[in-house]
Amino acid sequence: MTVKNRIKIAYIGGGSKQWARVFMNDLSLSPELSGEIALYDIDKKAALLNQEIGRRINKLPEALTEWDYCVYDSLEETLTKASFVVISILPGTFEEMNSDVHTPEKYGIYQSVGDTTGPGGILRAMRTIPLYEGFARAIAKYSPKAWVINFTNPMSLCVKTLYDVFPDIKAFGCCHEVFHTQDFLCKVLKEIKGITVKREEIFTEVSGINHFTWISEAKYHDVDIMSLLDQFIDKYYMTGYNEKGDTDEYKYNCFAYANRVKMDLYKKYRILGAAGDRHLVEFMNNSWYLSSKEVVDYWKFALTSVDFRKKQQEERVLESTQMANGEKEITLEKSGEEAVELIKAILGFDVKLSNVNLPNQGQMKDFPLGAIVETNAVFTNDTVRPLCSKTLSPAVNDLILRNLYNQENLYYGIKERNIERIFLSFKNDPLCSTLSFEDCCKLFIEMMENTRSYLEPYFDINNYTNGSEKKRCNNG
Repeated sequence: MTVKNRIKIAYIGGGSKQWARVFMNDLSLSPELSGEIALYDIDKKAALLNQEIGRRINKLPEALTEWDYCVYDSLEETLTKASFVVISILPGTFEEMNSDVHTPEKYGIYQSVGDTTGPGGILRAMRTIPLYEGFARAIAKYSPKAWVINFTNPMSLCVKTLYDVFPDIKAFGCCHEVFHTQDFLCKVLKEIKGITVKREEIFTEVSGINHFTWISEAKYHDVDIMSLLDQFIDKYYMTGYNEKGDTDEYKYNCFAYANRVKMDLYKKYRILGAAGDRHLVEFMNNSWYLSSKEVVDYWKFALTSVDFRKKQQEERVLESTQMANGEKEITLEKSGEEAVELIKAILGFDVKLSNVNLPNQGQMKDFPLGAIVETNAVFTNDTVRPLCSKTLSPAVNDLILRNLYNQENLYYGIKERNIERIFLSFKNDPLCSTLSFEDCCKLFIEMMENTRSYLEPYFDINNYTNGSEKKRCNNG
C-alpha cells in the first residue's frame, strides 16, 4: 500500500466519548491518508484513552492506513503545522445541560434537545461562544491556513464566531441531520416506485439554518421524489414512519422519532423539513408540537432527558476504557459520517457534494449576508464552494428568518457581553412564546444562576441579577 498524503489533524475536544471513535475508525479505512492526529482536551485522561484506542486500531488487520496519535497540553502544540482542525466539544458539563434542558419545564417549556435554540440553546451559546473566540484566535496564530471543521452545537453560532474573530479562516460546520431525511426519501422512493437506492444516489436541494433545514427538491435520475410524498404521507401520516424500521423506537430511544412532524410540515408548507423532528419542533412556537408531554407523544418523538445522556456517557466511558485496555474488541466499519470524505475532497482526491454551514455569500438570496446558513456546497481541491439554493416559499422564509435574526441578535449580545441584549433574544425565542414577560425574565435569571460558574468569567451576572433588570422582572 502506498500512502499518498501525510497530514496533521488537530482535534480540539479529542477526549470525545463517541465522535472521536467514529472519526478514527473512518480515517483508518482511508488508505489515501496518513499522518498525525493531535488530541487536545481539558479532560486529558479522556484524550489519552482515545490515543490508546487509536493505537489499537492501527494494529487491526482491517486497518488500511496508520496514524500517529499524540496528546498535547496546549493549543499551540496541537495546532502548529495542522492541515485540518476538528472541533467537537461539550461546553460545560451535564449539570449545566441539566439546567439548560429541564429548568424551563417548571414554566411549561419542554425542549426535545436544548442545544441549538430555545432557552437551553441560548444558555449553551453563552458558554460556548467565548470559548470559540479563543479557538479562533489560536487558529489565526498557529494554523491560519488550516481547514476548520466544526461539529459543536449551537452550530451556526460556533461558525459565526470563528469567522467574526478570524475573517480569513477556512471553516465550515458539518451536521448529519439531513442524511436521515435523505434516507427517509429513499424509503419513499422504495415504497412508491419499488426503486432501492442509497442516499448518496439521490439529489436533494437543501437550504435553511442548522437544524432547521428544508428540502425543496429531491430527485433520483428523472424521478421526482417530492411528487411521491403525498401518496406516502397519506398512508403513514397518523402511524408515523421510521426510516430505520421501528416506528415505535421513540418510546425507548430518546434520539428517535417517527417523522410525523416532518410529514405535517410538508402538508402545511409543501416543503419537507430536512432535520430530525426533535430539532425541527424547537424552532416553532412551543404551542405547536411541544406544549405538553402528551402532545409530544401524539407527534411520536422523544424528549431527550439529561439523565439519559448521563447514563449513555457512563456506558461510553466504560466502553472506551475497555477498548483502550484491550478488554473489548474494536470493530472497523465505515460509518455514515462524511468528515473524512470531505477532507479527501479538499485534498483533491475527489469531488464531493454535501450540505454545509457557511456564511451567506448570496447562496440564500433572501437572507442577510454574513449570517450562517446551511446549503449544498462542492468540496474539491482546497475549495468549499456553496451552491445557490432555490428560493423557498415566503411562509417558510418567514419561519427561518425569525430564528436567524434572533440568533444574530444573540450572537452580538454575547460578543458585547451585553446580558440585556441576550435577554431580548431569550424573550423572542419561539419556545418562550407562551411565557409572560415576568416569567420569561425569572426563567432567564434562574438559568444563569444555575450555570453561574461557567458564565462569570465572561459576564457580569451579579450586576444583572441584583440590579434594575431583576426589579423589572419582579414588577412584570
